[in-house]
Amino acid sequence: MLHATKRTLRKQIQIFKRSFLQLEELSFSRALPTERLQQIAEHGSRNRVFSPLTTLKTFLWQVLSDDGSCKEAVASVLAERLSDGMPPNSVNTGPYCKARQRLPLLPLQGAVKDTGANLHRDAQSGWTWHGYNVVMVDGTTVLMPDTSDNQLAFPQQRNQKAGLGFPIARLVALVSLSVGGIIDYALGAYQGKGSGESSLLCQLFSSLSSGDLLLGDRYYCTYAIVALLQAKGCPVVFRNHAQKKSDFRTGTRLGERDHLIVWKKPKRAPVWMSPEEYAELPASLQVREFSVDGVEYVTTLIDAKQHHKKAISALYRERWKVELDLRSIKTDMGMEMLRCQTPEMVQKEIATHLLAYNLIRISMAQAASCHRMHPRTLSVRAAIQLLGKATQLLANAAAQTLERYCSSLLKAICSTTIGKRKRRPQPRAVKRRPKPFPLLMEPREIACQRLSHSKV
Repeated sequence: MLHATKRTLRKQIQIFKRSFLQLEELSFSRALPTERLQQIAEHGSRNRVFSPLTTLKTFLWQVLSDDGSCKEAVASVLAERLSDGMPPNSVNTGPYCKARQRLPLLPLQGAVKDTGANLHRDAQSGWTWHGYNVVMVDGTTVLMPDTSDNQLAFPQQRNQKAGLGFPIARLVALVSLSVGGIIDYALGAYQGKGSGESSLLCQLFSSLSSGDLLLGDRYYCTYAIVALLQAKGCPVVFRNHAQKKSDFRTGTRLGERDHLIVWKKPKRAPVWMSPEEYAELPASLQVREFSVDGVEYVTTLIDAKQHHKKAISALYRERWKVELDLRSIKTDMGMEMLRCQTPEMVQKEIATHLLAYNLIRISMAQAASCHRMHPRTLSVRAAIQLLGKATQLLANAAAQTLERYCSSLLKAICSTTIGKRKRRPQPRAVKRRPKPFPLLMEPREIACQRLSHSKV
């Protein structure tokens, strides 16, 4: 009986990995560790239809679909079971929603970090910058249904009246420049102590190593962040903070508007560091400040001969890709407005979105590797559409046809590239008029009560 259970688990893991092109004969095939799937599968239940891995696979289908509803997700399970010759499941969404609640949060978050970190680590040398594997950092926000539990964990903005806003969460992510995967992320409330982007970034320092280079906007250009990353041997490239002005007449001159300067540690510690941790930071730092086309930068790449300032400024312009990556997750995958009603399920929904995105990025890296292209030249939206429709086909494919399916899919992913689109400037305006409904200016419950009383 035990051996039969192990065989069933191995088959479930094999089907799950095959559904998302995690095949041994393909590159980046070990980005999603089997051990992590086993941890998720151990949280089993008596439900024979929605086992943990089936539930996770269905959840991934759901976030990849354009509809994104639980009803469509359950229908996809029905179609898969019928194609396998198994008894049909009910189209009632209750068992599926309960199965999602049983998914373990920590292994699910670990799967996101494993896939992103492994993909980033295995990036081909031609995809890196001067031997560094560049990591971009940026923050964004997500909205969720206006329930009392969500409001308690992720309160709405203070300038909104009670009952008129939506709970909002802040997310800070480390994204690989070479392959676009989410290496790690931190989630918190939108406002309040410890909810700023710097506070969330400090939770992600363990995911950075000496072979990485951190690329971020001017918000992250602080003494504490630079000092901590310099201690890890991780160089940084930031735009200079708006409140700091470089005086290129001081320090060690490296070239025109390019010098080495010593920063002194501020007296006040940031809110996300304890006084004891801040006291351990060095009393001063040597950094490089330079200006290109009137824009000032700060970096710890101090060798001007090895790293010319124009090359670094060109690298910084690549930082915009993290904005596009987060936009793809929120817009193309529908994470901008979440669906779950409780904070725990909100966290699981976010983790599932990011895991689905990393699996898409793994497929794009596989396609780029097979066809000698760069992953950043491929369309994320096209890959989402292709993989979203093909996961069921891959799960049910026979062994002799699976290789042909995978080859065709990878070729199709490479067929849609992005580039510099040449078109005339467009106005930032919409032509389609909104429907003439008034804005809700009071809590919905009060509005419903008022309508009920008016009909009496």
